[in-house]
Amino acid sequence: MGEVIGLLKVTVVQGKRLVVRDFKSSDPYVIVKLGNQTLKTKVINSCLNPVWNEEFTFSVTEPVGVLNLEVFDRDRFKSDDKMGRAHLNIQPIASAARLRRVLHVSDGETMIRKVVPANDNCLVRESSVNCVDGDIVQDVWLRLCEVESGEIELKIKWVDHPSVARPQAPLV
Repeated sequence: MGEVIGLLKVTVVQGKRLVVRDFKSSDPYVIVKLGNQTLKTKVINSCLNPVWNEEFTFSVTEPVGVLNLEVFDRDRFKSDDKMGRAHLNIQPIASAARLRRVLHVSDGETMIRKVVPANDNCLVRESSVNCVDGDIVQDVWLRLCEVESGEIELKIKWVDHPSVARPQAPLV
């Protein structure tokens, strides 16, 4: 595993139109993976449009990987049911962070790049990577694969690792 180049703060905001896996509803939770790091949201009982608003922090190393999500329905007496999966290439946000350092963008809001739905992501619609007051952020809606319906909203924020942060004036 390579050197840490930054942190990725991922907020799992909400799900929409998730599939029914129990009698009339589901008890969904999301597993989020980046490399060998795995984190899990809380379970929202009996809900097909859950709101989690849970933030997770992942270390990002070179080569920059893919953020993977799996949604499950929690069951008490049998194994949990799959409710879909999605993935997002995080190279665009990592590249935007490098570009921000080169261009010294820090004030206001600047769109750095657009990301369109493609084979290397599960985007529902075009998304933009923005620099907002020095922070690199991206809001995305991901379509769940291998399932009849369902989308997950994420808010992603890049945090530079101290070793790659902008140089500061030396102390005297």
